[in-house]
Amino acid sequence: MGSSSSIRAFVAILRRFSHGFSSKCPYSFPLQKNGLLDRNLSFPSTVSTYSPWCSYENKYSGHYLQERKIWAFHPVCMGRRSCKIAGRKGAQDAKKAKLYARIGKEVVSAVKKGGPNTISNTALAAVLEKAKELDVPKEILDRNIKKASEKGQEAYIEKIYEVYGYGGVSMVVEVSTDKINRSVAAVREVVKDYGGKMADPGSVMFKFRRVRVVNVKVSDVDKDHLLAIALDAGAEDVIEPPLYEDDTEEESYYKIVSASENYAEILSKLREDGMKFEPDNGSELLPMTTIEVDDEAMELNKELMSKLLELDDVDAVYTDQQ
Repeated sequence: MGSSSSIRAFVAILRRFSHGFSSKCPYSFPLQKNGLLDRNLSFPSTVSTYSPWCSYENKYSGHYLQERKIWAFHPVCMGRRSCKIAGRKGAQDAKKAKLYARIGKEVVSAVKKGGPNTISNTALAAVLEKAKELDVPKEILDRNIKKASEKGQEAYIEKIYEVYGYGGVSMVVEVSTDKINRSVAAVREVVKDYGGKMADPGSVMFKFRRVRVVNVKVSDVDKDHLLAIALDAGAEDVIEPPLYEDDTEEESYYKIVSASENYAEILSKLREDGMKFEPDNGSELLPMTTIEVDDEAMELNKELMSKLLELDDVDAVYTDQQ
């Protein structure tokens, strides 16, 4: 009986505790910020180092308390390869978001210049055709056509900023903005904070050429079959991915390089074959030659490019880093 009563009491305490607090940190155990954490305790590796503080509302007092979360499982990916795959997925999602944003800006600019009628506005018709080619959702196009008619909305202006990174690496930052002063200030701030240097106009661009590109995952296709389809559709080249010792086919992509006039035909042929692919965002800059740098410079350049891409006005960042 004593044992049964103890169990019931323990369950009641747990039930009362769970009803008394509403947690936004699932699968974690809270510790008061001003309680145990004020002592010099060394926590095991299962303590999350990401967003360590959470808000818990006491339903009885209505007050919020800050508490530390200790995860009951590892919230991060385990192993270098798993982290790289997760990073690749995040990069793909970010690239798609940038594509939608860029097409949306082009729609706004076209409507501002010639109106929403695609019959009379050939620039808008061309943008919508490109959006269809790149599988941009219709609701995004409709939303930006409506946005263009809003009072105070200005047309977007395309700008290019040239940057030097670590190890002699060059970068080109493509921007589409309705506020030039805002965009240049934001780009300069990121470049300065992350160790890059703004370059003079024309000192970097000559190292790149503008093309259309289709990306196809190595693991999804037979190389010879891809070459046959791409070249038959008018592609200029198929570039194999650089190989690193810890890369896998899941993380590597072929680049089908094409002129603008052949791009739609290449996409059509790939769709007919049932092949999965990732289109570019309207065009892409490829380096004439690539530069090999050490691991430290490579990671610093990746961080700089990542921070630049987080800016709303930045559509794309290209580099000649190998």
